[in-house]
Amino acid sequence: MENGGTGAQGPEAGTGTAGLQGPEGRLRWREAMRRALYGPEGFYRRSGPGAGAAAHFRTSVHASPLFAAAVAELARRVAVALGQPAELDVVDVGAGRGELLTGVLAAYEGPGRLRAYAVEVGPRPEGLDERITWLAEPPQGVRGLLFANEWLDNVPVEVAETDERGVPRYVEVAADGTEELGADVGGADAEWLRRWWPLAGLPPGSRAEVGGPRDAAWSAAVTTLTAGLALTADYAHTRANRPPYGTLTAFRDGHEVAAVPDGSCDVTAHVALDAVAAAPAGDGVPQLLSQREALRGLGLDGSRPPLPLASTDPVGYLRRLAVAGQAAELLDPAGLGGFTWLAHCVGIEPVLP
Repeated sequence: MENGGTGAQGPEAGTGTAGLQGPEGRLRWREAMRRALYGPEGFYRRSGPGAGAAAHFRTSVHASPLFAAAVAELARRVAVALGQPAELDVVDVGAGRGELLTGVLAAYEGPGRLRAYAVEVGPRPEGLDERITWLAEPPQGVRGLLFANEWLDNVPVEVAETDERGVPRYVEVAADGTEELGADVGGADAEWLRRWWPLAGLPPGSRAEVGGPRDAAWSAAVTTLTAGLALTADYAHTRANRPPYGTLTAFRDGHEVAAVPDGSCDVTAHVALDAVAAAPAGDGVPQLLSQREALRGLGLDGSRPPLPLASTDPVGYLRRLAVAGQAAELLDPAGLGGFTWLAHCVGIEPVLP
């Protein structure tokens, strides 16, 4: 859900009729989501008080500077794998307010100098570190690290639901969130469902988010690298554990709310990341692992400091206890640690465990 706004919202893959308007002004969910998030008055286009991801939900980036430090360590490993270049590109796709890159620049300890790129459709925040280049599209020819934290869950997708015959049909939605079933799902969308999220023949009301646009968006992002690592982290599921009624939801002011495509909330859905991993993306073998596994492999430790330290150095003990608490939140398998990371190396050996 975080950092969703980016010019790389995903090619118009799927039916070729995205945005088909139904009766009474209803739209299919993909077009409704696109307008609600990225249209002229969309959630990620807004500026001023109350705008930005941090005002509406808590993510790994906002939970602790330890997350940015871990990404900085990841960038260091990529630099080593690339032969310690004088400059290393670090691209944050769906950069929000630039919080992650700001933290990475502060934590990075070489080798080489970072060239930081924030990819975001919203306006550049005032006072942002001048070393960060602000772009609406990912740069080409990246040599380094491309990181996308909670981006794909905001790439707009169609929603399909089975009718009384067990036939998947597109869900159409009005601006107030009321829904109706539209045409039968067809074309590439139907093929994607058959392969990745079978709905046909399931009980009426079974739902799925059709992930083809996300597969295409990630493939396009990976192809911007000439060498390095492309990594996306998100709420995810695989074919073995697809949710029977989908995951479409929204967030506003720190609370989960009904998905209403009016621009007032972040409309999001979890990612079929196994399908994303299988999408064509050049050379290299995709790697799926939990955030807990990844962050531990990057040196994050949620262990409490030794209790005797409380007597010999109480201030230091409290400081280390606070850090341990932040690390524990990022590693919690029932929370942020349950995110899934998809890593795709281009021209280098894997740098994660």
